[in-house]
Amino acid sequence: MHDAVPLATLTTLRVGGPAIVAECQTTEALVATVRALDAAEIPVLLVAGGSNLLIADAGFPGVVVRIATRDVEIWEGRVVAEAGADWDTVVAATVAEGFGGLECLSGIPGSAGATPVQNVGAYGVEVAQLLRQVRLLDRRTGEIRWVRPQDLGFGYRTSVLKHSADAVVLAVEFALRADGSSAPLRYRELAGAFGAEEGESRPAAQVRAEVLRLRAGKGMVLDPADHDTWSAGSFFTNPVVSDSKVAAVREAIATHVGADVNVPTWPVDGGVKFSAGWLIERAGFAKGFPGDEAPARLSTKHTLALTNRGAATAVDLTDLARTVRQGVAERFGIELEPEPVTVGVAL
Repeated sequence: MHDAVPLATLTTLRVGGPAIVAECQTTEALVATVRALDAAEIPVLLVAGGSNLLIADAGFPGVVVRIATRDVEIWEGRVVAEAGADWDTVVAATVAEGFGGLECLSGIPGSAGATPVQNVGAYGVEVAQLLRQVRLLDRRTGEIRWVRPQDLGFGYRTSVLKHSADAVVLAVEFALRADGSSAPLRYRELAGAFGAEEGESRPAAQVRAEVLRLRAGKGMVLDPADHDTWSAGSFFTNPVVSDSKVAAVREAIATHVGADVNVPTWPVDGGVKFSAGWLIERAGFAKGFPGDEAPARLSTKHTLALTNRGAATAVDLTDLARTVRQGVAERFGIELEPEPVTVGVAL
C-alpha cells in the first residue's frame, strides 16, 4: 500500500487528488486485494491505464487498486491479455506476429481490461465485434469465470460492465485474422487513404501505421510533450437522436448553421447518430476554446477532446465540459453524454 499518492499521476488527464494505492502485479494479487477490501467494506476504485477517468481534486476516500498485470499470449488466431496490459502494446504484438483484426484500434490509450467495459471503438471497428470472452471476478459471489460477449449487453461505447461495479475484468480474449489482413475498412477516411472501397481489407501492418498517423494528427496518441494529448480522448460520445426528434434537430441546424450544410450522420436502430465534434464546433466552440490562457481547453487539433494544458484541475475541466454541453443543448437541443468515468465530480 502507498499512502497519499496523487491520482493525477495515474491518469492521462493528469488531474485527481490523493488516495491510498494498492498496486497488483499479478491476477492472484488483484483478486485477493479486491476480495479483502470488499470484505472490510472499504470503497474501491479500480485504475489501470487511467485513460478514461476524471477524478476529483479531493481524491478518492478509499483504496485505489492499481491493476498492473501485463501478460499477453498469442496463438492459433487469438490473443489473451491480462487486464492491466497496455492496449496498444497488445495490438502491436498481434500485428508483429502476423495477425490482423485489431489494427483499427491502434493508438488508443489505456488497458486491455478497459476495452470491453467501454466497448472501445475507432475507425469502423469496435471491441464487441472481435471479443471472444472476458474473464471476470464477480464481487458479489467471489466467483471467477469466463463470460461470452452476448452476456455483456454491448452497445455504442457501453456495456453492462460500465454501469455496475459488481465485476472486475481480469483478462480478455480476442479473435484474430490468421492471414494478416485487416478488419474490413468501414471508415471512409481510412479506406480512402488506401484507395480502397469500404469493406475491403489491406495488410494489418499498413492499416495500423495509417491509423496511428491519423490519430496523431488529431492529438489522440499519447505524447508527454504535447498537451493536446493530456486528455481522456473523446470526451463526449456521438449522440443518437431518436427518429421522433431528428426533424427538430435538423431544423435547429438549418437555423443556426445553414440549410445546405453537409451534416455528418449515421443511421442506427431507432434514430440517427450525429457527430459530437461537428456539433461542438458549430455551436461556437472552436479548437483551442476558450483561449491560450485557460488551463483547460478544447484540443487545438480536435474539438471532441478536453485537454489539460499543464496546470488544470478537475474543476477546470468540469467547468469546460459543462460550458460545451450547455452550448450544444441550447443551440441544437441535443444533450451530449460524457464518455469518461467521473469520480467525485458531476457534470
